[in-house]
Amino acid sequence: MADVTDKAAMGRAEAGPGRAGAAMGRAEAGPGRAEEIVITYREAVAEGIARELRRDPSVVCLGEDIGAAGGVFKTTAGLLAEFGKQRVWDTPISEQAILGVAMGAAMTGMRPVAEIMFSDFFACCWDYLANEIPKMRYMTGGQVTVPLVVRTANGGGLGFGAQHSQSVENWALAIPGLKIAAPSTPADVVGLMAAAIRSDDPVVFFEHKGLFASKGPAAPEGHVVELGRAAVVREGTDVSLVALAATVPLALAAADRLAADGVSAEVIDLRCLVPLDMATVLASLGRTSRLVIVEENPYQGGWGGTVASVVADEGFELLDAPVRRVAAACVPLPFADVLEQRVIPTVDAVTEAVRALTAY
Repeated sequence: MADVTDKAAMGRAEAGPGRAGAAMGRAEAGPGRAEEIVITYREAVAEGIARELRRDPSVVCLGEDIGAAGGVFKTTAGLLAEFGKQRVWDTPISEQAILGVAMGAAMTGMRPVAEIMFSDFFACCWDYLANEIPKMRYMTGGQVTVPLVVRTANGGGLGFGAQHSQSVENWALAIPGLKIAAPSTPADVVGLMAAAIRSDDPVVFFEHKGLFASKGPAAPEGHVVELGRAAVVREGTDVSLVALAATVPLALAAADRLAADGVSAEVIDLRCLVPLDMATVLASLGRTSRLVIVEENPYQGGWGGTVASVVADEGFELLDAPVRRVAAACVPLPFADVLEQRVIPTVDAVTEAVRALTAY
């Protein structure tokens, strides 16, 4: 399959000879400061997988075009050169085959990292993802575990159209037995990847397509981010913005704009949906008394509804205003950029919601 590139001209990760990982840049160091290694989100995916392949010989990865091609998004560049065909498996174009092989490998002592190229294609292998993988440990009374990671490119904003742009974390959220991670920064990609691969339970790992070209500090050696631990990425006192994956930088941009108007917004990066760190959300709400949830799922059935429900059950007395959700519209994702921006959350939509809430 040809390389997939987005309209923002996503660059390719370059792997060194025989070694996975990316050509990491270095931020210029000021007086008295050490150089900071900068890495792209897509490079962090390859680096996170490579670190676990080096650490644990039971880890393997498989998927369409992940070997010599380095993945259609270049998120597995260099893995085949470093680890060889025994541990990096190119598969046929069959999502059912990929997850069937991964499940069998996990049940017999391996730790597979399986790639489903687009999250929309979960529909092609839904029986494995919803009915087999998450239930095996329970149905065998704990005698058989399924320690596998299902990686996938998720989300819209790049004009890929209705069948390649959906944000489907809510699909997985409806299935007991699956853990769900969705990082927003390169360092969190590496840290959450380590935790996901080491988990004895299946983890669905959503990599947002719109973040692949974004850059951030590289993860330090041995970096692991506990599954189910949210991060307060900006402190504030007037309103809490709860976000995930690509809506985190969007919420941060909205917070910057609101600050110019004297509104102090706290931004929480959930990082995971299962386990869901509601303790951090409720603690933030205790400081701000107002909540806006920013999600790319459709409003109908999106993960934000779960967060709002828990707040209503456990934090109602903390609220000084109604909970607001800024979510995608309940329509298929348009191909045209101008139409897609009318459907998914934007900085303008978030700032408008916050201003209305602070005036309540």
